[in-house]
Amino acid sequence: MLKLIAAGLAALFVTASPLAYAQAPSGGAASAVDVSTLTDARIGIVKAALQLTPDQEKHWPAIESAIRTRAKDRQVRITTAAERSSELRDHSPIEALRDRDPVDFLRRRADALAQRAADLKKLADAWQPLYQTLNPDQKRRMAFLTIFVLPEMRSGVEQRRLQADEEDEG
Repeated sequence: MLKLIAAGLAALFVTASPLAYAQAPSGGAASAVDVSTLTDARIGIVKAALQLTPDQEKHWPAIESAIRTRAKDRQVRITTAAERSSELRDHSPIEALRDRDPVDFLRRRADALAQRAADLKKLADAWQPLYQTLNPDQKRRMAFLTIFVLPEMRSGVEQRRLQADEEDEG
């Protein structure tokens, strides 16, 4: 239990880290370096909390690769959306509505959701062999991280980004 608390505290430390929230000059999206730093921290927390045995370690590279791919693809989607939003800011609301193609919007949204689904499936597939080897304590720690810690990290990053955006506007 002490190790679980330590992992939770480490997650809170990471969410409070200025490196995790550094803002890029282009509208508040985190830079690739920031995303990489946060991804490294998340991977480190999960790996430390699970305390893998040497036999379990052999499954880890596929999981880490899937986590990194998912983070990279998410960053690409965010950057693309920020660029699109920036383009729309150059137009008046009437022009933006007039020039909007709802079918194109639906296709872009479907493509983004399909990419997210593929990344999530790849992550689940990577976890499956390792998960089958985890003992009950490791499974509890993984559930705790999945349900409480990692989503809190994401929420913390988003909260910090919104605060930085408000400070920039104010």
